[in-house]
Amino acid sequence: MFVQDLRNDFYRQLVGKRILIVVNYDIDAICASRILQALFKYDHMLYTVVPIMGVTGLKRAYGEHQGDVKYVVLVNCGGCVDIVELLQPAEDVTFFICDSHRPLDVCNIYSDRQVCILGDASLEENIPSFETIFYDSEGEEDEEDETSDQEDQRNNDSGAGESDQEDQAAPRSSSHKLSRLERHEQRILKQRARRQWESERDRIMFEYTQFSYYGRSAALMLFELAWKLSKDNMDLLWWAIVGCTEQLLLGKIESGAYTLELEQIQSHVSRLTNKTNDQNTMSASKITFENDLHLVLYRHWPVTESMRYSRYASCQLKLWTLRGEKRLHELLLEMGLPLVHARQTYGAMDLVLRKEFYSMVERLAEKYDIPDIVYGTFTLSYGYRSRYAAADYVYALLAIMESVKKHKTPEDCFLEASDSLSRQHKQLLTAGIDQAKLLHAAVFRQVQSSLEARQVHSAGSFFYYVLQEEHAFFSYPYALGLLARFLLRGHVATSRARQAPDLPLIASCPLDAAQGMCLLVGIAPVREDSPRNFFGKAFEQAAQKSGVALLQDFFEPAVVQLRQSDLTRFLDALTVLLT
Repeated sequence: MFVQDLRNDFYRQLVGKRILIVVNYDIDAICASRILQALFKYDHMLYTVVPIMGVTGLKRAYGEHQGDVKYVVLVNCGGCVDIVELLQPAEDVTFFICDSHRPLDVCNIYSDRQVCILGDASLEENIPSFETIFYDSEGEEDEEDETSDQEDQRNNDSGAGESDQEDQAAPRSSSHKLSRLERHEQRILKQRARRQWESERDRIMFEYTQFSYYGRSAALMLFELAWKLSKDNMDLLWWAIVGCTEQLLLGKIESGAYTLELEQIQSHVSRLTNKTNDQNTMSASKITFENDLHLVLYRHWPVTESMRYSRYASCQLKLWTLRGEKRLHELLLEMGLPLVHARQTYGAMDLVLRKEFYSMVERLAEKYDIPDIVYGTFTLSYGYRSRYAAADYVYALLAIMESVKKHKTPEDCFLEASDSLSRQHKQLLTAGIDQAKLLHAAVFRQVQSSLEARQVHSAGSFFYYVLQEEHAFFSYPYALGLLARFLLRGHVATSRARQAPDLPLIASCPLDAAQGMCLLVGIAPVREDSPRNFFGKAFEQAAQKSGVALLQDFFEPAVVQLRQSDLTRFLDALTVLLT
């Protein structure tokens, strides 16, 4: 069931209770969990936070803590699976789901009080009606029992009157046989109607679940709860902005949906800024809205490096080629930005050039075919020298989360990413930005070598790319997704095929050489405006047809694991399915 009044039907139900917070391994979820923790600390509530990476982690987390809690909050996880079926909880356990993954599981939607989904049902798309997906089998059983009782009663009556009225036995027997035939026909008609209903239900459920996509940011939803509780502040608002920006930068939502959210966020920024000024106190931080550039970490990098490693600018200018490099130098020359300054770190550039850099790029964007390089975003300023764009936080947190090593578990990376959101841990953010530079440089080098070696192959209805060896960066879902998006856009930019912008890409990387497993990511076509992804359902059907064992453990359906020896057979089945 949906819970729209978060203040009364969600938060106040938790006051005074012990709570388990299960958080998915993504940036929006981390930001949402920080907001929730801030609210719980304000009211001195007991809670436990457990990060997870998939369905297996969710089952383990609940199994370890089910004896201690009766209230569980699931952040960006659990919405797309049948929670009651998966976890088999006691009847007095209540789950609150704040999940941006779509589509939501229908059993969660129609659950009676035990599963509560935070959000507005009217904003959800194409939810099947209850009658079309759930069959009332109890009513059918009652009818059959009633029919059986009537038959027994009729047989008894027939036996009692047999000795007195033998001359009427034939008509009674004929009537009895006729009613029996009618009952048989009714049973057949019911079975046929049941089969038709099941066929229609399968069609409706396929249409409902065939595409995976994302709804509203969980961090933004929980910030609005903080606002309604009058417990919001600049830090909580900034975390919500970072969560929303992650959805845009990783292609989870359309730019139009992001723009609509910007308008609401701007009103919160103005309100909190005015509130701070009215109280005559010096604000420790300041959030401002401005038009910025889609250039990766350009405030912390030389301009030339940022342009080269930014997916949009690099692919539009083809910066992995000599011709593209020459075009970049022409752009810098026409901007009036000397090469010696462009190769310096942005902070070390001349002050006048720094102030004019945005207007320089914006003025020439149309001429150099990079019109979408400008977008609206927010920046955070505190102290004298600390100024960060929301995108800087997203890329830094992403690099921290993907920095899993032998001595550093995913849980360690989760806690480090969570701590880096605090201004008190600026050194963690700085280290994350440095790691992000290495990640984006590695992505560019891999794209350059792969395109030069023509390693992106066409299967007719999709492109596929297979990394043959384990990689320090790309053996993780988000980094492999970054590589796949960059590679697909780069391939489309250099391809002469007309259908190239309409074809998706599947990228694979070895995950565990000892077990022979590989990671598979499906990316939507470049030309599609909607970030909806059909690969989750396609992967499932291809695995059934090919007999390949597929591990769909992640909450992102388009990210799966399978044995490397099965990859060719799986891709063949997928080719047949999508042709």
